[in-house]
Amino acid sequence: MADGAGAVAGINGDFFDLGGTSAPAGPAIMDGRTLKSAVPVHRRLAPPVSGASTEFVFGVGPEGLGRIDRLRFEGAARSDGAVLPLAGLNQYAIPVGGIGLFSSDWGSASRAGSVCGSNDDPDTGCSPAREVVVRDGEVTSMSGTPGSGRIAPGTQVLVGRDGGARELATLQVGDDVAISSQLVARSGQPLQFAIGGSPILRDGAPTADLDDSERAPRSAAGVSADGGRMYLVAIDGRQSDSVGLTLEELATLLGELSVDDLVNLDGGGSSTLVHREPGQSQVSVINDPSVSSLRLVPNGIGVFTEP
Repeated sequence: MADGAGAVAGINGDFFDLGGTSAPAGPAIMDGRTLKSAVPVHRRLAPPVSGASTEFVFGVGPEGLGRIDRLRFEGAARSDGAVLPLAGLNQYAIPVGGIGLFSSDWGSASRAGSVCGSNDDPDTGCSPAREVVVRDGEVTSMSGTPGSGRIAPGTQVLVGRDGGARELATLQVGDDVAISSQLVARSGQPLQFAIGGSPILRDGAPTADLDDSERAPRSAAGVSADGGRMYLVAIDGRQSDSVGLTLEELATLLGELSVDDLVNLDGGGSSTLVHREPGQSQVSVINDPSVSSLRLVPNGIGVFTEP
């Protein structure tokens, strides 16, 4: 991923739907373009962090300063005077009763699992569903089963479950549909880049009730108080010479190193930090991952040099 993007350094990113769609849990923005919104909080496969919504992100604004922010999704599908609220964009778990929007950024994974599980438990059953394909603002097909395969540019797919499915059933092939969606930052300031993460350090102090019992490999991203310095951190673990850190230990350590705000990223077997030596054409791994072969991850944070 780092080599393909031309990064000189990078770290793995958000927790993701491991073993399923491989889609990340939190919001994502790349080059100012919204890629996805957050799944329900209990559908993130991550260590619990008190008060940490899946809407929290580590991001960088157009001015080049980093910060922790929170990105709320807003969206609607409008047709013949009716307004159907949307619950999210490119989510592997659509909230119960909601309508999810899928775009060409979703990839080729099946959308069927997005209507399974509850907001709290991924192992409950699947909901009655409805899928509506909208191409260039017009409904072109409908189905009672969410589909799979890549979505072409200019095409959007609406998937509803339970009440959301009943709302989509009011649409017909040939109907005109106007779809709008956006991520709204709590700060009110735009982000050029954003990736999901759980805040564990705010204003130099660990957040409340962090786990202090389970040591594991960790990845984290932080910034200085002025947002001008970024910290990408990988902690080795599950090895004889490094057992890892608890979340409380991680936050405390980075706070002592003058980090002001910090988010916990996907750790364990995903924790990977890379950089490219001067004169080399490829990055190399500089931490010691806890798995024998590098895990494929859906996103990360890259560092780039100016041309």
